Amino acid sequence: MKTMQKGFTLIELMIVVAIIAILAAIAIPQYQNYITKSQFSETQTIADGLKTPIVEYFNQTGQCPANGTGGIALDTSYVGKYVAKADTAGGAGPCTIQMAFKAAGSVSSPLVGKTVTITGTNNGGTFSWVCTTNGLATQYKPAVCN
Repeated sequence: MKTMQKGFTLIELMIVVAIIAILAAIAIPQYQNYITKSQFSETQTIADGLKTPIVEYFNQTGQCPANGTGGIALDTSYVGKYVAKADTAGGAGPCTIQMAFKAAGSVSSPLVGKTVTITGTNNGGTFSWVCTTNGLATQYKPAVCN
């Protein structure tokens, strides 16, 4: 009586493992980039919440509000899951919002020690906002940030 072979051969299993390893080598770095970008996007959300009160205060007083004045809370009030604080600079302008990321372990490693500065200038009654970072690689930033 003839018996049929059941199961996979060693070479077939090794081929499957090699294919999974190749896919993982491509997918893991892309996933890490995605995580870093999504963590960076929290700065834009926090800044959007600060832009309106800053512009309103500037339109009323001609000055930029500092933290604790003009409806802007203390810098530690603007904390997110990845952002440690958000500072606003008072004075005649330009108005700035500077956000610092939390320490290692809380954020993706490319964001540790980095800050994002959003600068608003009054151009004849219209505020324009420019986003800059301190040394963060371009691949992690949205198109609006330099």
